[in-house]
Amino acid sequence: MQNQPVKSEQEEQDTERQEPKKMTLQVAQTQKPMRIDVYLAQQVENATRNKVQEAISEHRVLVNGKTVKANYKIKSLDSIEITFLRPPAPELAPENIPVDIVYEDEDLMVINKAPGMVVHPAFGNWTGTLANAILYHLGTDAEKLDASELRPGIVHRLDKNTSGLIIVAKNSIALHRLARQFANRQVEKKYQAIVRGVPDPHEGIVKTNIGRSTRDRKVMTCYDFEGKEGKTAITEYRVQKNLHYFSLVELTLHTGRTHQIRVHLQHISTPILGDETYGGTAIFKLPFSKSESFVKNLLELIPRQALHAESLTFFQPTTHERISLTAPLPSDMLAALEKIEKVLSL
Repeated sequence: MQNQPVKSEQEEQDTERQEPKKMTLQVAQTQKPMRIDVYLAQQVENATRNKVQEAISEHRVLVNGKTVKANYKIKSLDSIEITFLRPPAPELAPENIPVDIVYEDEDLMVINKAPGMVVHPAFGNWTGTLANAILYHLGTDAEKLDASELRPGIVHRLDKNTSGLIIVAKNSIALHRLARQFANRQVEKKYQAIVRGVPDPHEGIVKTNIGRSTRDRKVMTCYDFEGKEGKTAITEYRVQKNLHYFSLVELTLHTGRTHQIRVHLQHISTPILGDETYGGTAIFKLPFSKSESFVKNLLELIPRQALHAESLTFFQPTTHERISLTAPLPSDMLAALEKIEKVLSL
């Protein structure tokens, strides 16, 4: 019988404090054989191969109800159950981070979020977030919000690399009433995006279901509208500037699914410029000399998806006054448009 490693008292306390996260995956019927540690590192958000191998060695990964080794080759329709152990979240702390507040009253504030800023803390991003900045700005008023949730007053979210307007409630009543407006689709949200190509037709409505991809759980994909997979997603679009090889598109969200605009624009073959996940960073040729260098330089100008939450219209939660706010395009998107237009003029 092999000797079992003896844990110190501190190690046992740390293990007890870890929060389990369980998930079940079914391997797609079309999936080719692959090592399970490689497969799970690709499928599970924020997972690393080392963490997956650790979970396998501790028998926290089951395939069809049985333990396996890290070199096990997954098969079509395998059922995989995995339990990760995550450390408890640290307490959210206020940080003196400058934010652009475009509107504020006793119940709420609307912030023009800079690209690159994470909205609320998560594993790997505990500091430097909008939530940390909000606590600092509110000071003693932050006690009215539930900081234990790590997203004090944040009613909705924007991706890290999406810029633009986001609403923050300053008390629990405003938070509840604003959340209800979002749930009832009473909030009007418009976005601006620079995309590759020009949507055809120039305006329309994209209707699909959106859900996680069976090939890569970190990526969202389109499914049949009102089908069994994913959730209903509706995006209205209109070309504002036809730049021949690119275009500036206005988008109106009628639902709020994860990565909805990014997925829908990829779905109609006009991915957002700079969107690494959904096809917006590929280097492609255009019908003029040195076009590949031009595209590379363009992507250096805007090293993120060129997506901006331009406007919000909602009702003030206490007075019920209708509030409409806009935020101009950020400098990186303006620079990209200027570069495109300059090349077109030549």
